[in-house]
Amino acid sequence: MIRTCWELGARPEFTALRLRPWAHMLGFRGHFSSKSQRYSTTFGDLRGVRARYRAAEAHERYGLPALDDATTLTLGHWRFAGTGYTPGEAVMAEHIRQKVATARRIAAEREDG
Repeated sequence: MIRTCWELGARPEFTALRLRPWAHMLGFRGHFSSKSQRYSTTFGDLRGVRARYRAAEAHERYGLPALDDATTLTLGHWRFAGTGYTPGEAVMAEHIRQKVATARRIAAEREDG
């Protein structure tokens, strides 16, 4: 079906049907976010499971006690981590600044021209 759709989409009389841009959707049966809740799990459930897994992983890594839903974790010590960019972040920030400056210069030249 995909090959037929692709071949028909190349013909001038069928260009208005836009067959080629949609050929890859054949057999897919819908968008990923339009799935039935009865058939599959929801994205909210997946996010919840992932959050619980990551929390348990962090507790294990740092040796923290297990927490239940009624537990409130209070942090009593803060430590200054620093200000500014790391050396790698500074390079990326400078690259972005240069790209923005170049784009602004080009836009100004186009307005003047």
